[in-house]
Amino acid sequence: MDTSTLPRILPRTRSLPEELLLRFRERAADHDAAGVVAADDLAELRAAGWFRAALPDDLGGSGLDLAGLGAEQRRMARYSPATALSTCMHHYWVGLAADLRRMGRPEADLVTGYVTDGDVLASGHAEVGNDVPIALSTTSATRVDGGWRITGRKMFGSLGEHWDRLGFHAMDAGDPAAPVVVHGFVPRGAPGLTTVRNWDAQGMRATESHDTVLDGVVVPDADVLCVVPAGPPSHPAVAVMQVWALTLIANVYVGIAERALEIAVAQANRRTSIAVPRSTFAHHPLVQHQVADMYLALDAARACVDAVARDWGAGVDHGPMWGPKVLAAKWQATMAANRVGDLAFEVVGGSAYRRGTELERLSRDVRAARFHPGTDAFTHETVGKALLGVDRTGPRW
Repeated sequence: MDTSTLPRILPRTRSLPEELLLRFRERAADHDAAGVVAADDLAELRAAGWFRAALPDDLGGSGLDLAGLGAEQRRMARYSPATALSTCMHHYWVGLAADLRRMGRPEADLVTGYVTDGDVLASGHAEVGNDVPIALSTTSATRVDGGWRITGRKMFGSLGEHWDRLGFHAMDAGDPAAPVVVHGFVPRGAPGLTTVRNWDAQGMRATESHDTVLDGVVVPDADVLCVVPAGPPSHPAVAVMQVWALTLIANVYVGIAERALEIAVAQANRRTSIAVPRSTFAHHPLVQHQVADMYLALDAARACVDAVARDWGAGVDHGPMWGPKVLAAKWQATMAANRVGDLAFEVVGGSAYRRGTELERLSRDVRAARFHPGTDAFTHETVGKALLGVDRTGPRW
């Protein structure tokens, strides 16, 4: 494919213009209220070449590594959390492909081909009844001539009906002693694929994270990324995917917390009371303590997430502790973001509770962090087992 005519992100900054992000913020409340994806945001990102940001220059991208892309997605989250989160589901596939390409892995070509063709990718991993996504699946895969027949239901499918291909995983348990998990992509409009428009959630409403039903969808081998043993990731494509996904998602929630702190500080410097003559609530000792508490929680989470991204890009060898470290960073982001959101409400006061204010929306959006892998329970299980030396391939409990 000739990439010379593709639009590029500004090559010096490799970042999104502030005026573009300000337009995102102007639209965010309306899209939240309507519960629909900000299609205008996606159109502007496409025009900027942002969906290729993690690809190298020779493929029309900007070569952003995990740290660079994570920082920009965090920045976007300060303006439109739902747009930032939903586009992370595309970016983690692209980041995976870029890393696999650097490793010389042939699996990279599948994803880079989709992205250079202009496809927007989505995540089809979440399932009811499966608290260990990727490793296992409630979606079935049956081998057929030239491919796989996929049957199941995926939930939390961010980007609504604005994606072109859904990255999925499904399990073939035909041999109970050696089940395998199939990772691949299915195009929108494939026979047997149905979008169930059931997204009506408390927060992240503008992600339109509808369910997707796969009823006997046949996926040709040409659209299969890899077939791996069920259980903890042993294939580079699966392991790298998880690092990119969790780190990008963590950055979104850090960005929301940064914006909540910004709003709280601004309001504390404006807020007055008849009982506090000649000064604002910024001079109230409790408010000072609350704002400091917000910063301390956020700064620790930010440092943790940034360290993981830097180490990944630098090729630091954490060995078997890579999984726990990534989960820990996402957990820190989740806990800090929720803590900061709660304290911001206290600092701003009752006006934050009014529907339609930015902080009210952020306080709802940040709750979604608890449901993204890894959850609090799964993170503690995984980190605890790693530190105690419990065999992760053995019985779960």
